Amino acid sequence: MSHDPKLDDPALLAALGTDAFYIGALGSRRTHENRLKRLIEAGAGGKALERIHGPVGLSIGAKTPAEIALSIMGEIVATHRPQKKG
Repeated sequence: MSHDPKLDDPALLAALGTDAFYIGALGSRRTHENRLKRLIEAGAGGKALERIHGPVGLSIGAKTPAEIALSIMGEIVATHRPQKKG
């Protein structure tokens, strides 16, 4: 990911065209909201957009690169193996 929607949005649209269950995107919540609006305008929608996780990673207060990587991997595992409620 870059800081340029002209580069990021086509990459995300391409990822949405795959069967990837998890697509992570860097940036703030506001950046992610704006990103989703642009992707909807570009024709993406429905359940597909739910596969884009942004800001990427679990909220564990990660600071170091290793902690950030762990938070991302944790979110991928949690998405792949959701816990049953009850």
